[in-house]
Amino acid sequence: MELQKLHYAVADGIATITMDYGKNLNAIDDQMADELIYLIGEAEKDPAVKVVILNSAAKAFSAGGDIGYFYQLVKAGGEINMDSLIGKVGKITNGMKASSKMYVAAVNGAAAGAGFPLALSADFIIADEKAMFILAFVNLGLVPDTGAAYLLCKSIGEKRTMKYAATGKPIKADEALAMGLVEKVVAPEELAAETEKFAKKLAAGPLVSYKNIKKQIYAASFSDYERFLDGTENPTQHECSNTEDFKEGCAAFMEKRKAAFQGK
Repeated sequence: MELQKLHYAVADGIATITMDYGKNLNAIDDQMADELIYLIGEAEKDPAVKVVILNSAAKAFSAGGDIGYFYQLVKAGGEINMDSLIGKVGKITNGMKASSKMYVAAVNGAAAGAGFPLALSADFIIADEKAMFILAFVNLGLVPDTGAAYLLCKSIGEKRTMKYAATGKPIKADEALAMGLVEKVVAPEELAAETEKFAKKLAAGPLVSYKNIKKQIYAASFSDYERFLDGTENPTQHECSNTEDFKEGCAAFMEKRKAAFQGK
């Protein structure tokens, strides 16, 4: 596959997937989703890969979805159908969780919308001090996708997940560290080196043990993940994406004003 929005390199047992579409802050569209699925598969089948780093060359980890694209559809009166994309992002996060390889996410700046669960799907997160984790979906009249509700409930419980899903309140890096979402918080200029150092330590560890630890944890905590994605997340997002509230949320976001939701 020709990579347009990602870079991929393997060295010293570490595969590095770098999101590099600064134009829209690594918003996950169909092209980026296809590339992520492809590279997760490549890393999984490559015996030379022991650990995978997921990072960003943009000024943010990921802004989530491409709101500008949806806004153009709204203005043109076109149909908005997210079903294909929602299916793809679920494959990405499940692929990372079910992988036999350890994943380390290096989060710089905002991990918003789909960018939050993308980071959360890694086994470890190293964040810089400016990192923000935001379930921004509600601000657009949507529900969390990319497995966000499922993954966050598993991590911090349903009450706190409800708080952040229903309000869109950002979680700062130090708060994420206190919650156990993040392994370590470092200065922005130290993020790349600290992530590589952490990944090298993992790569020197007992890989068969790691593989089977992941297998056990997946079976214990994520065995119904695909059922949740297909049976709950996809249809609920489909319903929300076909509302007047979503159209208003897109318009308000792009026009930099407060949304006037009507509940329909």
